[in-house]
Parts: sequence; structure tokens; C-alpha cells
Amino acid sequence: MKRALFICSANRLRSPTAEQVFSQWPGVETDSAGLSNDATTVLSPEQLRWADVIFVMEKAHRNKLSQRFKAHLGGKRVICLEIPDDYDFMDPALVRLLEAKAGPFLR
Repeated sequence: MKRALFICSANRLRSPTAEQVFSQWPGVETDSAGLSNDATTVLSPEQLRWADVIFVMEKAHRNKLSQRFKAHLGGKRVICLEIPDDYDFMDPALVRLLEAKAGPFLR
């Protein structure tokens, strides 16, 4: 079982969409969180320890993650999907983009 953690800013659109999409994939467990203090689910060190692979939506997220949680990353792979905050929750275009960019790492 591969455990995938998806991170964006507010955990309202992109990362929850990714969590839902990939939760349906066989052999994949998912979780999501946001880096903002007002995120729906604020990222915790426990989530980082749980994850096998960590996906961020933008380079700014990777930078913030490294600055705030470096001690908890433990050499885990952090993949930047480079998906801008231009989509609604479960937007079909966002789903296609997530499957194309994150899917190869979860097969």
C-alpha cells in the first residue's frame, strides 16, 4: 500500500480533489492538508511521518514545507505537481491534470 499526502495552501480545492481521486486507486491510501494556518486541515508532523510520498501543488508549497517541516521530512520524496490555484473542487480539468502528473508516481 502506497500512502500519498497531497498539500496545497488552504486544503479546500486542489489537495482534497487529489485525495478523493487517488483514494479510489487500488493500492493507494490518501490524505491531504494545507500549509496555511486557516486551512481546512492544517498540515501536521504526523501526516508527514505517515506518508510514503508527498505531493505539493506549487514550488512555493515545497519551499514552505521545507522551511517549516524540514525535521519531519526525513528524506521523503516531495514531488511538485506545478498545478496553479485555478480550479474548483473536483473540476474535471483538475482531475485530468492530477491523474497525468501524480498518477505515474502512484501506479
